[in-house]
Amino acid sequence: MIPREILKKIRQIEIRTNRLVTESLAGAYHSVFKGQGMNFDEVREYQPGDDVRSIDWNVTARMNHPFIKKFVEERELTLMLVVDVSGSGLFGSRAQSKRELAAEIASVLAFSAIRNSDKVGLLLFTDEVEKFIPPRKGRGHVLRVIREVLFFEPQRRGTDLVHALDFMGRVLPHKAITVVISDFILQEGNGFLPKPTQTALRMANRRHDVVAVHITDRYELELPALGRLVLEDAETGEVLEVHTGQAGSRDAFALRQQKQNDELARQFRSSGIDAIRLRTDEPYSAALGKFFETRERRRLRG
Repeated sequence: MIPREILKKIRQIEIRTNRLVTESLAGAYHSVFKGQGMNFDEVREYQPGDDVRSIDWNVTARMNHPFIKKFVEERELTLMLVVDVSGSGLFGSRAQSKRELAAEIASVLAFSAIRNSDKVGLLLFTDEVEKFIPPRKGRGHVLRVIREVLFFEPQRRGTDLVHALDFMGRVLPHKAITVVISDFILQEGNGFLPKPTQTALRMANRRHDVVAVHITDRYELELPALGRLVLEDAETGEVLEVHTGQAGSRDAFALRQQKQNDELARQFRSSGIDAIRLRTDEPYSAALGKFFETRERRRLRG
């Protein structure tokens, strides 16, 4: 039996995100994420105006009058949500943690997918794969996905995206829309993507359509003026004392974080990965809308 407060939280997210999907994103999702090609549908008699290149010569020879092959767009896709549930995701300086924002983004994308009869799968990772839910359709399945992103209790606290992408490559035989939702705080990367992670993302994007959703919090970008703070790293347990009383120190921190985020965005671009940057203290609808608009313009140009 799922506790009532958990059901209430999931229901609140469903109502909020479904409104956004209904009003603006379902159509954009359909336009931006296309199927992998054309599927054979049927053979029918040739009609004036049909493309002669579609004539099925074997059937035509048997029936003594022309028949053509009819194809339809392959529409069904798989949306794979690869969500970071490491320790740093529990941080949030306002009413919403990064983990909660990840659940809302997963919900928006998942409900957009099932509106288009696509399958949705989930992979939760820390420095190991914590949980894998195979792709399926249906509202009940999406609600389970939201519940797992919100309330799953991982066994470990670190982050290893390379291992997660390798696992995904082994369990998904066909191309999928792969959305990696993470704060991309990787211990070995010092704020950047280490080379093995860049390579893994680039290789995954060759087979799948990879999108990175980079979630940050305000106080990961700028320090509050609260004097001396003792902070503990949620993933490594390292304790650090920070002096926030001096404006110069706060400015230097903000500049360093901005440079790291800009470099991270550059690394995504160089790997051919589309990225969306979101903050826990800002509405996400505009950023998602801009992402879909940019993709649609690029699709029309190309």
